[in-house]
Amino acid sequence: MSEITFDDFMKVDIRVGRVTRAEPFPEARKPAIKMWVDFGDDIGERKTSAQITAHYTPETLIGRQVMGVINFPPRQIGPFMSEVLVLGAYDETGVVLIAPDKELPLGARMC
Repeated sequence: MSEITFDDFMKVDIRVGRVTRAEPFPEARKPAIKMWVDFGDDIGERKTSAQITAHYTPETLIGRQVMGVINFPPRQIGPFMSEVLVLGAYDETGVVLIAPDKELPLGARMC
């Protein structure tokens, strides 16, 4: 992995959002869940899909705070347009979402 500068890192706009809606994504090649995430009044709601079915169901995601990269361009995933990249890390069975350990205002920027 090559080194980057702090300025490079600051170009990645990572914000706190709250999952407002989630549903299965049966059209995806691998099991996934569609999510709608509210990033507050300034950014609004963005949608995404994530391969997180090993640890989550749509019902367990509603109301959960997550971290997401909001300045990647939209990406077509099958019939669904993803507008944000929700962050996670792999454990031995699947992806675990990255989230703040305390409640934060929607849209708060990671620093």
